[in-house]
Amino acid sequence: MPAITFGGMNSGLPPDLVERLVEAERLPVKKMAEQKGKSEERLKLVSDLETKISAIRGSLGELASARGFADIKVLSGDPNIVQGIVDPALSQPGSWNIEVVKLAEKAAAITNGFPDKDKTEIGVGYFKFKTADGYREVYINGDNNTLEGAAQAINNAKLGVRASVINDRKEKDSPFKLVIAADAVGSDNTVEYPTLYFLDGDQDIFFDSEKEASNGIVKVDGFEFEIADNTLKDMIPGVTLELKQAAPGRSVNVTVKEDLEVVSGKIKSFVDAMNGVLGFIQQQNKLDKSTDTTKTLGGDGLIRSIEQRLRQMVLTPQYGVKGTIRNLNQMGIQFNRAGTLDYDEKKFNAVLAQNPEAVHSFFVGDNMNTGFVPTVRREIGTMLNSAFGPLSNRKRGLQQKIDQIDQRIETKERQLVRREEQLRNKFAKLEETLGRIKGQGQAMAAIQSGGGGGG
Repeated sequence: MPAITFGGMNSGLPPDLVERLVEAERLPVKKMAEQKGKSEERLKLVSDLETKISAIRGSLGELASARGFADIKVLSGDPNIVQGIVDPALSQPGSWNIEVVKLAEKAAAITNGFPDKDKTEIGVGYFKFKTADGYREVYINGDNNTLEGAAQAINNAKLGVRASVINDRKEKDSPFKLVIAADAVGSDNTVEYPTLYFLDGDQDIFFDSEKEASNGIVKVDGFEFEIADNTLKDMIPGVTLELKQAAPGRSVNVTVKEDLEVVSGKIKSFVDAMNGVLGFIQQQNKLDKSTDTTKTLGGDGLIRSIEQRLRQMVLTPQYGVKGTIRNLNQMGIQFNRAGTLDYDEKKFNAVLAQNPEAVHSFFVGDNMNTGFVPTVRREIGTMLNSAFGPLSNRKRGLQQKIDQIDQRIETKERQLVRREEQLRNKFAKLEETLGRIKGQGQAMAAIQSGGGGGG
């Protein structure tokens, strides 16, 4: 009788058989993971679409208020003489001629000269100032008794004046002088300059010259006014004028007008944001041999609905607004063959320049029920509504699907752990049984072999 032989293991089976069987039973998990990945990709696409739609609302930010569409700028014929800052909410378009006859000036005083600013001592003593709170004294001791030290001490006292050291180069031997000037200009801010009392200095210090505060003079369209400040807030409605220098006899034209470039730029930002969404939708709808529609939104009812809403929003005339403009295409904004918007900026600017009130009325309306901006605001608000909006609903649906797949994967993984344990137990018992059989077979072979040698 031939001997019984086995492979490396008692069963002769591959040592990784259990892993192979478990891996085969894991195929459904891999399929579920693929489904989850596709749902996650679609969820990301819906989130990207939501972000792009939010950008449309963001582009309406400065157009959303009744005054927001009207951007105003101020132009000066010579900014070196007059500059202006405009408040769009208060200003009115117009043109004014400004002549700065004399600037308002601050009170000031200057001392005699010193050979340096930080070595020569002015002595020990004080500056005595008359202020609204009474007399105040600024003491100078041995630690700060130079021109530079005195200036710093006066400034630290915060008395409504400003001290500085200048270098007057026309006096070669003693060019450095202490200048004290009021913080504010105009005759209402007259300063009584201080009394000086100093002892034991390297040289005496005294005020060499003083200048009283004075009002300025300006002409507006030929009418002369006395001014107490070089910043004028009431001369032109809604405009703050900064008078830079006097120019007697020279009239500077200051114009307040619509800033067409800024308005046009706002409209371009809106068109770009719209095209961000429309271009995204067109890209999703592209199909070729390699397209996996389970990973895109191509043909999805969600993007069809949003595209339809956006197209209707652009194409629907605006009724109830003033003027003759009812549609965007009257201002150079219209759909092209690719499904996105074209913006003819030149045409828009021409219409805006010709009829700014009608353009403003079309976009803003009454800022509630009529006007293009309120219409867009309502539509985008509906799309982005977190409770019942189509985007939020789709995101919740996809997230629920992902969560359900995660739960099924988790359940299946637990089952596979138990299955692997069962298989290992079965094969262990099989190995044990076959091991006994193998041992018995070897014993029988040994007996047979021994019996044959005795004969």
